[in-house]
Amino acid sequence: MPVYEESKASLAVAPETGPPPRLGLALLVIAAAQLMLVLDNTITNVALPSIQRALGMATADLNWVITAYALAFGGLLLAGGRAGDLFGRRRVFRIGLVLFTVASLLGGFAWSGTVLIAARVLQGVGAAIAAPTALSLLATTFPAGPARNKALGVYGAMGGLGSVVGLLLGGALTQYVSWRWVLFVNVPIAVLVLLGTSVLPRGERERGRADLSGAATATAGLAALVFAINHAALHGWRDTVTLGFLIAAAVLLIAFVLVQRSAAAPMLPGRILSDRARTGAYVTMFLVGGGMFALFYFLTLYMQVVKGYPPMRTGLAYLPFTVGIAVAAGGVGPQLLSRLTARALTVGGLVLAAIGMGWFGALGPTSSALTALLPAQLVAGFGLGLTFVATTVVAINGVTPQDTGIASGVVNTSQQIGGALGLALLSGVAAAVTAAQPSGTALPDALTSGYVDGLLLGGAVFLVAAIVAAVTMNARVVASH
Repeated sequence: MPVYEESKASLAVAPETGPPPRLGLALLVIAAAQLMLVLDNTITNVALPSIQRALGMATADLNWVITAYALAFGGLLLAGGRAGDLFGRRRVFRIGLVLFTVASLLGGFAWSGTVLIAARVLQGVGAAIAAPTALSLLATTFPAGPARNKALGVYGAMGGLGSVVGLLLGGALTQYVSWRWVLFVNVPIAVLVLLGTSVLPRGERERGRADLSGAATATAGLAALVFAINHAALHGWRDTVTLGFLIAAAVLLIAFVLVQRSAAAPMLPGRILSDRARTGAYVTMFLVGGGMFALFYFLTLYMQVVKGYPPMRTGLAYLPFTVGIAVAAGGVGPQLLSRLTARALTVGGLVLAAIGMGWFGALGPTSSALTALLPAQLVAGFGLGLTFVATTVVAINGVTPQDTGIASGVVNTSQQIGGALGLALLSGVAAAVTAAQPSGTALPDALTSGYVDGLLLGGAVFLVAAIVAAVTMNARVVASH
């Protein structure tokens, strides 16, 4: 049968010892957890105006509802992945889910902006613990080959679907129920996932000890970087606070590298990045995050600000993207991976995604959704779905069981940091393009010019990612009987 290999001496992750789990239920539990954690990145965006009115938050503080989650999530992903390796993946996964559930309840009942922001920080902590552990559980539950490729395709689809579902669900709940339900909705999902974790393998605790100095420098460095990126989006890259946190991030991340070189049990072992294909997959995911975050940001602004769509209609307008990514990642992608190389599938998917972004270049203030938004989203979503399948497979293929958690953490960290940095850069370019329009240009036209340029640059980022994948991903698919 077809089996994915990166070399003859591939160290593909083996399933955990013990009785075979119910694979279908295990995949449902892991996919549901990933969907819930990812959609929380976008579900609150549509609700921000309602949150501001209800809690009397200042406009300058409103960004923290999003930033607080991103800081905790992006900063703690590596530590969360390593914790699963050292203390038991199922146990750590459950701890992350419990933290996320408690934080969602606290945020839903928040009586002030300060309480809501604190709840968002706790949500980010829970997500950072649960997300990489979910991927490592998948790698150790499903045997290498078609079964794991299909499972990884479903998991990868959740990365794109979660963001879109967040916009759709956030719009519906905000418009028809209450903004508080964008937080409360996590509770029943998390409880069901927690009940379902009994079908997952317990996971043996890997030998080693916690690299506290590595965890501290990595977490602080990544948190400082995420803060600097988000701050730059509002205040510019020359702002004193932005520069201060960029310098702090550089110092801390350099310290992390030095600590890892001398540590007896490093949090990020050099063997994780020693394989060129795997490192290329991480860089590719970094760039994909930047382009995809830009896609959601600019399209949402275009639909709500230029076209005047209400929250619910904005969410529904993303359905073509959802269909494209679901078809590609849930069915077509895993099938193609048994016939094509991972490199070919990744490059092909990214080129399709770039074509979809180029299609958005035809957008104007009066463009029809049927001729512009719908087909472009289908193409971009299908291309990204193929990309997620192949890139996720390469990113964790060949790692030993004791490293699956940290390898999974790097996958998530790459996408989060890439998304934050890409959005900060591209939103700044879009704002500059809008401001540079000739005087007398109608506001919808000026805004659309900025949004379109941002989307086209996002497509260029996808093409750069395709080049990276073509150069680095030398893994292949071979037939094994």
